[in-house]
Amino acid sequence: MMYGYQDMMGWGGGIGMIAFWILLIIVIFVLAKLYNTSQSSESMEKEESPIEIIKKRYASGKIDKEEFEQKKKDLEK
Repeated sequence: MMYGYQDMMGWGGGIGMIAFWILLIIVIFVLAKLYNTSQSSESMEKEESPIEIIKKRYASGKIDKEEFEQKKKDLEK
């Protein structure tokens, strides 16, 4: 009387179990990759180059034209 064995064979036996675990691992890998990609794109959007930062500071009036030109020269070296 091997009822448990018959139930397992009805689902494909060991092959079905292996396919299930492979599918589960693939799903986890894809979800992790998507999560990582979304985080890296967010961090790329937030980064500004130094020249962009001084342009914004100049546009907002935090620095004057002389200071802007000097900082721009320093960054271009």
